[in-house]
Amino acid sequence: MDNVLSNLSSVPLFRKKKKLLGHGYSSGHGATSTRGMKGQRARSGGGPRAGFEGGQMPLLRRLPKRGFSNARFRRKYEIVNIFLLEKKFNPGDEVTEEILREKKIVKNKLPVKILGAGELTKPLKVAVSYISEGARKKIISAGGTVVPLLR
Repeated sequence: MDNVLSNLSSVPLFRKKKKLLGHGYSSGHGATSTRGMKGQRARSGGGPRAGFEGGQMPLLRRLPKRGFSNARFRRKYEIVNIFLLEKKFNPGDEVTEEILREKKIVKNKLPVKILGAGELTKPLKVAVSYISEGARKKIISAGGTVVPLLR
């Protein structure tokens, strides 16, 4: 029963002594504290910046630039799907961006876009900034109307 995990201990012979830097000559790392003699790497905060290759042209600049992304310029929308309208609204209700914000379906001040995921069985009056063609067809086929808002 002596060999349980709570009774185990390490052998002092195999325990490595912590390197105490800047603790004088008797620590075994005195004077320069294992930093060598003078120079950039001996100073506090010393050393070249990340990616510096000693004056050689860095890898990041040796490789060619490739591709282009429009991500910075893309339009951002608050997305609302048809199945949410089915769940949150009664037949004949009006759906506007302000009402969607009041019901906390939409949280940001971005323009709203209605997408066509799900089924709609109720006639709704929808007046939002953007609407997909599939969503428009589903709303009209359910007996609703779509009013385009100019932006």
